[in-house]
Amino acid sequence: MADQLVRRGIWIERQKPIPIRYDGLQLAEGFRADLMVEGKLLVELKSVERLTPLHSKQVLTYLRLLDLPVGLLINFGAATFKEGVRRIANGDLTR
Repeated sequence: MADQLVRRGIWIERQKPIPIRYDGLQLAEGFRADLMVEGKLLVELKSVERLTPLHSKQVLTYLRLLDLPVGLLINFGAATFKEGVRRIANGDLTR
Protein backbone atom coordinates (compact mmCIF):
# COMPACT_ATOMS: atom_id res chain seq x y z
CA MET A 1 0.00 0.00 0.00
CA ALA A 2 2.76 2.42 0.94
CA ASP A 3 4.56 1.76 -2.33
CA GLN A 4 1.44 2.50 -4.37
CA LEU A 5 0.89 5.80 -2.55
CA VAL A 6 4.51 6.85 -3.14
CA ARG A 7 4.22 5.94 -6.83
CA ARG A 8 1.31 8.37 -7.04
CA GLY A 9 3.41 11.17 -5.57
CA ILE A 10 1.84 11.05 -2.11
CA TRP A 11 4.17 11.72 0.82
CA ILE A 12 3.95 9.01 3.46
CA GLU A 13 5.82 8.00 6.58
CA ARG A 14 5.90 4.33 7.59
CA GLN A 15 6.16 3.22 11.21
CA LYS A 16 6.43 6.86 12.27
CA PRO A 17 7.37 7.20 15.97
CA ILE A 18 4.86 9.43 17.74
CA PRO A 19 5.96 11.21 20.92
CA ILE A 20 3.60 11.42 23.89
CA ARG A 21 3.58 14.00 26.65
CA TYR A 22 1.75 12.90 29.81
CA ASP A 23 1.76 14.36 33.29
CA GLY A 24 5.00 16.26 32.66
CA LEU A 25 6.73 13.20 31.23
CA GLN A 26 7.88 13.20 27.59
CA LEU A 27 8.07 9.83 25.83
CA ALA A 28 10.00 10.06 22.57
CA GLU A 29 8.10 7.10 21.16
CA GLY A 30 4.70 6.45 22.67
CA PHE A 31 3.59 4.40 19.69
CA ARG A 32 4.32 3.92 16.00
CA ALA A 33 1.80 4.93 13.38
CA ASP A 34 1.57 2.34 10.60
CA LEU A 35 1.18 5.08 7.96
CA MET A 36 0.96 8.84 8.12
CA VAL A 37 -0.25 10.29 4.84
CA GLU A 38 0.82 13.85 4.02
CA GLY A 39 1.15 14.42 7.79
CA LYS A 40 -2.64 14.70 8.00
CA LEU A 41 -4.13 11.22 7.83
CA LEU A 42 -3.39 8.32 10.16
CA VAL A 43 -3.82 4.87 8.63
CA GLU A 44 -3.79 1.86 10.95
CA LEU A 45 -3.40 -1.48 9.18
CA LYS A 46 -4.66 -4.84 10.44
CA SER A 47 -4.98 -8.33 9.03
CA VAL A 48 -7.51 -10.07 11.24
CA GLU A 49 -10.63 -12.14 10.63
CA ARG A 50 -12.85 -9.50 12.19
CA LEU A 51 -12.27 -5.99 13.55
CA THR A 52 -13.32 -5.43 17.16
CA PRO A 53 -14.25 -2.24 19.03
CA LEU A 54 -10.74 -2.32 20.52
CA HIS A 55 -9.23 -1.66 17.08
CA SER A 56 -11.38 1.44 16.60
CA LYS A 57 -10.54 2.68 20.11
CA GLN A 58 -6.84 2.29 19.32
CA VAL A 59 -7.17 4.51 16.24
CA LEU A 60 -9.24 7.06 18.15
CA THR A 61 -6.59 7.23 20.88
CA TYR A 62 -3.89 7.81 18.28
CA LEU A 63 -5.97 10.54 16.62
CA ARG A 64 -6.44 12.30 19.95
CA LEU A 65 -2.73 12.14 20.75
CA LEU A 66 -1.86 13.49 17.30
CA ASP A 67 -4.70 16.04 17.36
CA LEU A 68 -5.89 14.82 13.97
CA PRO A 69 -9.54 14.91 12.90
CA VAL A 70 -9.77 11.63 10.99
CA GLY A 71 -8.07 8.31 10.42
CA LEU A 72 -8.59 5.07 8.56
CA LEU A 73 -8.63 1.58 10.00
CA ILE A 74 -7.99 -0.92 7.23
CA ASN A 75 -8.34 -4.67 7.71
CA PHE A 76 -6.76 -6.71 4.93
CA GLY A 77 -8.27 -9.86 6.46
CA ALA A 78 -11.80 -8.92 5.39
CA ALA A 79 -13.49 -10.53 2.39
CA THR A 80 -13.64 -7.21 0.51
CA PHE A 81 -11.97 -3.83 0.84
CA LYS A 82 -15.34 -2.21 1.52
CA GLU A 83 -15.92 -4.54 4.46
CA GLY A 84 -12.41 -3.96 5.77
CA VAL A 85 -12.14 -0.18 5.82
CA ARG A 86 -13.47 2.11 8.55
CA ARG A 87 -13.27 5.86 8.85
CA ILE A 88 -12.65 6.94 12.44
CA ALA A 89 -13.46 10.55 13.40
CA ASN A 90 -12.00 12.44 16.34
CA GLY A 91 -14.70 14.72 17.72
CA ASP A 92 -15.46 18.01 16.00
CA LEU A 93 -14.97 17.68 12.24
CA THR A 94 -15.00 21.45 11.66
CA ARG A 95 -11.23 21.67 12.22
